[in-house]
Amino acid sequence: MNQRDLNNSAQPNQDALGKIYGQHSHWQNVFATNPQMYGTSASQAGFYAISRFTTVGFTKILELGAGQGRDTIAFLRAGFDVTAVDFANEALNEIRNLAGEGLSQHLSTLAQDVRLPLEFADQTFDACYAHMLFTMALTTKELEALASQVYRVLRPGGMCIYTVRHIGDPHFRQGTHLGENLYENGGFIVQFFDNELVNRVGKHFTIEDIHEFEEGQLPRKLWRVTMLKN
Repeated sequence: MNQRDLNNSAQPNQDALGKIYGQHSHWQNVFATNPQMYGTSASQAGFYAISRFTTVGFTKILELGAGQGRDTIAFLRAGFDVTAVDFANEALNEIRNLAGEGLSQHLSTLAQDVRLPLEFADQTFDACYAHMLFTMALTTKELEALASQVYRVLRPGGMCIYTVRHIGDPHFRQGTHLGENLYENGGFIVQFFDNELVNRVGKHFTIEDIHEFEEGQLPRKLWRVTMLKN
């Protein structure tokens, strides 16, 4: 795993921040026009999370950046109570439709921008799961604040599993550089992670594991990070 490229460490300027904050409407449009953009099968990371959460007896799961719900539905079918958070209402509507009457009693949804404090009481959840949310258009400061919120809402002994694209990905340094390791490519803004950023995000946690895997076209190069709340 490579270290941060210091030439890319500058914070985003005002123009870049405008693009970053404009991703909300971009994702709303993406989900509205591509209702099954990522398919309906659970991701590799989702299957891993189900196994880990089941093994330790977790039942109450917070999913951040639930998207179109391919992992959400798998969690529900595995017997978990899931609170799905996304800032795209279209995505949450699709998840509720997919859950139907059979699974909806175990599903809660919340439309929220994760740059804001999470709207849950302390120690509400057993675990947090976020597939590709942390690698979206979030600055380092925003990621650190989000991780602190996740730590707050997890119970002692809780677990957070998240996935991100890393600096070994073919799209790293492609497109428009917006500061830090943020790049815009094809309308999508990605924060590419390195070791330093993983450590900064996990500074309140014990980082148990960083697992490298591939997904989708190119293929995308990802890390699956597992963190524990002491």
